[in-house]
Amino acid sequence: MSEVSASEKVFETIDTTPCPSALEDRGMRDVSTSNNQSVVAGSLEANAGELQQARLHLGALDARGRLLWAYERFGSGFALTTSFGIQSAVLLHLLNGMDRGREVPVIWVDTGYLPPETYRYAEDLRQRFELNLHITQSSMSAARMEALYGRLWESGSVEDMEHYLKLRKVEPLEEAMNRLQVRCWASGVRRGQTDHRRNMTALDPIRGRSSLRPLLEWTSRDVFYYMQENDLPQHPLFEKGYSTVGDLHSSGPDGLEAEGRDTRFAGLKQECGIHLPGVMGDGI
Repeated sequence: MSEVSASEKVFETIDTTPCPSALEDRGMRDVSTSNNQSVVAGSLEANAGELQQARLHLGALDARGRLLWAYERFGSGFALTTSFGIQSAVLLHLLNGMDRGREVPVIWVDTGYLPPETYRYAEDLRQRFELNLHITQSSMSAARMEALYGRLWESGSVEDMEHYLKLRKVEPLEEAMNRLQVRCWASGVRRGQTDHRRNMTALDPIRGRSSLRPLLEWTSRDVFYYMQENDLPQHPLFEKGYSTVGDLHSSGPDGLEAEGRDTRFAGLKQECGIHLPGVMGDGI
């Protein structure tokens, strides 16, 4: 570990304490506070040099090397997130190939609105890779949400879509990370997927935690050939023209009018908020 000791200093001073539970007493409390944001921002500003060293070190590692670095540094405070989407098998396969990789928690946010194909694909990958899977859902049932707010994804309003994403994705994820005491989490985001992701680095602060991107530089071609070479199963909707898939009502196959992330969220947004800065949905 001597080669990373200098880069690790940043994590000794950056505030990576998880935010308070967003679902305290099963309510819908927004834990966004100016104090929490200022502590994180201040720490990063004070340790920008060390953070940059960590990023440079990670930049020289391949995807599995980045996962190993995070596991060795954070131990039980390290987790993965997955959507069991079109390209999710790659990161899960890399994790499965690590010594003790099966001990790492894998968090899946089940919105209750996923396509049947995704639920079946998730079960296939769970068994195939013997995942330490943690499924998290909103404390508000889909029926209750629709009764109180309507079908938020149908209004054509950005505000309604953001409210939906906060209730069903961002808050449940934060609750799971709080419960598991996650300090660093890895996801399969790639730089070419959205405008926001083009500016990501291998390691960024997100809502008071460190967010690791092992596949950041990978292209769609890299993903496709990795899956072929390792005989990984494709999501069933891939054969139907989907290059990305999320909720049933907010996903569609690539076509003449839209492709990739532009097929998501009724074309109103590219990001659900999970990978955006801000606390409990700020900046969704």
